[in-house]
Amino acid sequence: MTGRIYTELAWLPRAPADFTSLCRFDLERDAELGDRIRRLASHALDENQLNRLARIIGQARAKGRSLAPLADFRLGIISNATSHFLTPALVASAARHGIALECIEADFGQVVQEALSPHSAVNRAAPDAVLIAVDYHGLLLRVTPGDAEEADKTVRATLAYFEAIRAGIRKHGKPILIVQTIAHPPESVFGNLDIALPGTLRHLIDAVNREIVKGAAESGDLLFDVAGLAAMVGLGDWHDHTLWNIAKLPFSNLFLPLYADHVCRVMAALRGKSRRCLILDLDNTVWGGVIGDDGLEGIVIGQGDATGEAHLEVQRTALALRDRGIILAVSSKNDDTLARGPFRSHPEMLLREDHIAVFQANWQDKATNIRAIAKELSLGLDAMVFLDDNPAERALIRQLVPQVAVPELPSDPALYGRTLLATGYFEAVTFSAEDKKRASFYQENARRASLQKEAGDLDAYLASLRMVMTVQGFDDIGRTRIAQLISKSNQFNLTTRRYTDIEVAEAERDPDAFTMQVRLADEFGDNGMISVVICRRVGSHWEIDTWLMSCRVLGRCVETAVLQEMLLHARRSNISKIIGVYRPTERNALVKDHYEKLGFTLVEQGGNGTTRWELDVAAVPTHAVPMEIRRVGWFESIEA
Repeated sequence: MTGRIYTELAWLPRAPADFTSLCRFDLERDAELGDRIRRLASHALDENQLNRLARIIGQARAKGRSLAPLADFRLGIISNATSHFLTPALVASAARHGIALECIEADFGQVVQEALSPHSAVNRAAPDAVLIAVDYHGLLLRVTPGDAEEADKTVRATLAYFEAIRAGIRKHGKPILIVQTIAHPPESVFGNLDIALPGTLRHLIDAVNREIVKGAAESGDLLFDVAGLAAMVGLGDWHDHTLWNIAKLPFSNLFLPLYADHVCRVMAALRGKSRRCLILDLDNTVWGGVIGDDGLEGIVIGQGDATGEAHLEVQRTALALRDRGIILAVSSKNDDTLARGPFRSHPEMLLREDHIAVFQANWQDKATNIRAIAKELSLGLDAMVFLDDNPAERALIRQLVPQVAVPELPSDPALYGRTLLATGYFEAVTFSAEDKKRASFYQENARRASLQKEAGDLDAYLASLRMVMTVQGFDDIGRTRIAQLISKSNQFNLTTRRYTDIEVAEAERDPDAFTMQVRLADEFGDNGMISVVICRRVGSHWEIDTWLMSCRVLGRCVETAVLQEMLLHARRSNISKIIGVYRPTERNALVKDHYEKLGFTLVEQGGNGTTRWELDVAAVPTHAVPMEIRRVGWFESIEA
């Protein structure tokens, strides 16, 4: 069963029996084409089903049909192996992650040539990202057992090869590079000594992988850890020497759906589509038994019992996710006091009440509770994952709240935690100090919401928060977090442009760009970085290239305070007008009226819903805001 979690993508529901007939779309008139494709892609599909769905997507593109709400993404693929078989699986799997993918393949084996030539298919296509999928078969790894000096030369030559690929691609564009680590073959010449002896194939590959990881951290490349993926499923099964000899396929086609899904997870995370909140059912999920029937002493949890230890592992997994910033919530059909009892009193519980940002235990349906959790956290439903042992409840949530990710669970609770992690719903491409604090940020925000209900008067509530907003330009320390916010923010994001660390640094140095990072602290704690602004000079005007904010600070006059800071700097820079553009997406309707509320004048409305707004800098008075403003760096020279 354990192996089938990965080979069969067991966290996804099985494909419907009539999958083939469901793929017969009316490509001319189907108004929900993108949604229908995504729903079909959200099943565990085999290679043939992936190919069928990819053909439908290709036909739709050929007819000029929009695949909205799927987000467009272009991926270049450079590989020393055959990639034709991979492309359909990637295209179909990407739809599962909300992406309308177009793949551009390099010619077989033309890795360096494709990277260096300005006329290559990949470089001409100007892709959003390039996957460098090099297998060990394509590397000149000269085996010199026991010779550390020659081994070092081989490693350095291999790294120079990768650097030539990177440099060539970057010379002709600015795509994100997704670099694979290398899965080593399962066989060893020296047995257990292989890992320790310099110059063996295992030793060389391990050394190259370490440097690939290090280089990615330094250059801003993204990692696709194929070495880890192959080890997880078993190197002996991953490699198929017959397939390599016949067709130059780098791994067994049994793992094609898994490989494709993992590539698409990275792209989805890059586009801010990773999930942020885990909602837990309680009975027979967090603990064994039913708290309402069995009582505190009767539920099964803890060491010394197989079932109890299985549910402890679910809790350990949830806490591990929380430690990396995933918000935890509860949705349970239960009496509230009874449901909270184990969190407060059971000695074997690892999860405690203060780990949970929102606790919904009542007799309402879980779909209603999940919507309430999303609202209280100021997150979209597509940020949610719901873990429930009950297949009927899982099916109902998929039907009533399809934006929520609901993993299928096996019958054995010992595999619940492993299955949850296998889903990749919480894929990360970066990790910052603020990520560690995110769960606490949202819990503090829930406490603020509770205080607001008690305060009644909004002005009194805002004053009671004693907010301090800190503003400064972009800098080296904040750069990673700035790029992360730009890649992840979807709801309060006026243009949803995406920038890498490198491009953020370019904006920071650009004399014609105004950049601002904003942090907010209050009575309950530090919210961290909550807003990013980039304005670009066009003559005597500033155009707001990027303005995004964390939704957890909505309703606290922060957007007004941010605009006041922009105006102060605009006046200093002799800017006469600020131009704001709203570009609608599936997820940013929240800010449709943002500029209107701030006093901008509508000057242009596009047919696709894009609007253009102007603000006369000299005509806007300074408004009082309910917070202290602290200016850092060169912002200190500005006085209100």
